[in-house]
Amino acid sequence: MMEVGFSLIHWLISSGADSPFIFGWLVTGSFGLLAVVYTFLKWQNKASLNWVKAAAREKKKVWKRLRVPLSHHQWTDDYACGPQPSTCCVCLYSLVHSQNVSNKAALSIPVHRCSVCGVAAHFYCSGSAAKDCKCVAQAGSDHVRHHWSERWVNMDDNADMSAFCFYCDEPCGIPFIEASPMWHCLWCQRLVHVKCHMIMSKESGDDCDLGSLRRVILSPVNVKVSGENGVDGVLSTITNELASIRGQVRRKRHRGKNGNVQCISGKLLEDSANSPVKSVVNGLVVKKLRRDRSIDCLKKVSDMPSGKGMQNGVGVAKRCKNAPLNFLKKYSLVDLPPDARPLLVFINAKSGGQLGPFLHRRLNMLLNPVQVFELGSCQGPDAGLDLFSKVKYFRVLVCGGDGTVAWVLDAIEKRNFESPPPVAILPLGTGNDLSRVLQWGRGVSVVDGQGSLRTFLQDIDHAAVTMLDRWSVKIVEERTENSPAKEGHKFMMNYLGIGCDAKVAYEFHMMRQVNPEKFCSQFVNKLRYAKEGARDIMDRACADLPWQVWLEVDGKDIEIPKDSEGLIVLNIGSYMGGVDLWQNDYEHDDNYSIQCMHDKTLEVVCVRGAWHLGKLQVGLSQARRLAQGKVVRIHVSSPFPVQIDGEPFIQQPGCLEITHHGQVFMLRRASDEPRGHAAAIMNEVLLDAECKGVINAAQKKELLQQMALNLS
Repeated sequence: MMEVGFSLIHWLISSGADSPFIFGWLVTGSFGLLAVVYTFLKWQNKASLNWVKAAAREKKKVWKRLRVPLSHHQWTDDYACGPQPSTCCVCLYSLVHSQNVSNKAALSIPVHRCSVCGVAAHFYCSGSAAKDCKCVAQAGSDHVRHHWSERWVNMDDNADMSAFCFYCDEPCGIPFIEASPMWHCLWCQRLVHVKCHMIMSKESGDDCDLGSLRRVILSPVNVKVSGENGVDGVLSTITNELASIRGQVRRKRHRGKNGNVQCISGKLLEDSANSPVKSVVNGLVVKKLRRDRSIDCLKKVSDMPSGKGMQNGVGVAKRCKNAPLNFLKKYSLVDLPPDARPLLVFINAKSGGQLGPFLHRRLNMLLNPVQVFELGSCQGPDAGLDLFSKVKYFRVLVCGGDGTVAWVLDAIEKRNFESPPPVAILPLGTGNDLSRVLQWGRGVSVVDGQGSLRTFLQDIDHAAVTMLDRWSVKIVEERTENSPAKEGHKFMMNYLGIGCDAKVAYEFHMMRQVNPEKFCSQFVNKLRYAKEGARDIMDRACADLPWQVWLEVDGKDIEIPKDSEGLIVLNIGSYMGGVDLWQNDYEHDDNYSIQCMHDKTLEVVCVRGAWHLGKLQVGLSQARRLAQGKVVRIHVSSPFPVQIDGEPFIQQPGCLEITHHGQVFMLRRASDEPRGHAAAIMNEVLLDAECKGVINAAQKKELLQQMALNLS
């Protein structure tokens, strides 16, 4: 490319007197080409936007005939950060702020976003929104009906250009004359032309099979509203009903003032219920009164303080006054089929990059919001497990880090399920080591984009069940002059570290507790973790570990090398964000067996400091293998930092004893290898056999354990 540029400059210089004239024409032509491209993109954006508006108007005309169960929108505040619809679903005008409003004020203006279906509205329009959100509880109905709606997305970034109509298989989303606008179903996510829907509903009805995710979606016909939380629930219902009535009155008043005709450049164009093209033309009309009102409302909030709670480009959702209808309702599951296998989802909003609220909304759009629970200080996994207590076969998805996974596994174990649900992981933490071992990826980037999240859920449906060892850590502190002897217990799934690696984890943990707003993404977290590691290289605070700590494995004392600054006890083949410390794939001159996460055996290695940890991260060194056994004891004669699955603390003089506690069911993504597909198929066979009574839950568990040992 540079050679072409130099050749062009040389030609202009050698052309003599005509060179300025030719150069001027080239510059003019370049600007003209850019203007044409810009005009085309603006036209495409405007035409696509008006196509969505046409679909909205057409839906309102046939909505009464559809007779679909409806619900109120659950509005939350979204400060216009991250992917979101570009058009208000009420007034059909852009959500982009006016040029008459300062940038600071625009960032402070909340946009109301429905946490169930994802539509957005101006904060002054949401109170007039129609009651047209998908109904999550439809107990008593024989089947689910399609909930057709517009696609309120930014068409510039939408992939619908390659999507096809569910009925006629023709392309959707191409806004040309004589084409038809499109709808999509909020349950099955299929697309259909407006003109095709009329034919399809007459031929085959309007029943919905929930699409490709039908096996993981909790069908709304199996969900019943069992009550509301006292007076707050009643007040919420009254508020929503009043808002709906007020919106209908406003729309009727507006139609009474303006009639059924609209003016375009002095000419009248009547609305036509049968012509989508005229609806598109009507979408080009600018209603001056509404635009002026929008500008006035935006100016009124120009002095508002900047929005808080925005991390990593995602606005933290805040509930509006009329939002909590679904949140305050209590649900129960009824009439579930014997072989139903819905997915129970737990989200930790504070894990890793704190993407929980954004992910919660996306999962609500793809699944039934009743099956999605957000974990926090006020609500643990018990709320979701209580709802699914009568479901014999279900799967669990944990969106969070390794600590969140351990939290959910503890809650499942306390329930004593006859057939415990297997657990999949959507990684939101910093290291995500267990997620890596189970092939679910290293971070939330694995589900970047709506289509990828749908694929991820499909992979959960076809995943293979495997086993994971859980270990009990008995923590004993010796008696001192000032305090008596203490004893505690913790559970371990991944690894336990004492020494330099635990010190880095402890410093990182304390810094995050003091300034949580600085830990806004997984990448930033890793940089700060590396910073603490670099500081420990200079300090070498754990250089005396071989003289203050001694190791015992299966009753035998194990010598710790004199240059060691850390001991790590391993259960899985991933540490510190993907480092394989035991290295099964390499040849070794010892007699230790390969590492496995369900062989009821632990591995112990040592590291030579934070600098050695850094070399391990980039593959320039190896950890030294010390021992392998079923019971590990670590004796400490002075305070030392310890971390268990990334949760650090200071261990006082005493002893750490690690023994096998049991095994839990986990889901491993089926690999492309024949063994991966075989494991997934055999899981389906065993589940079907248990449903039909051929085998019982105990026999299925034993068979799954043998499969995990032989097919992993």
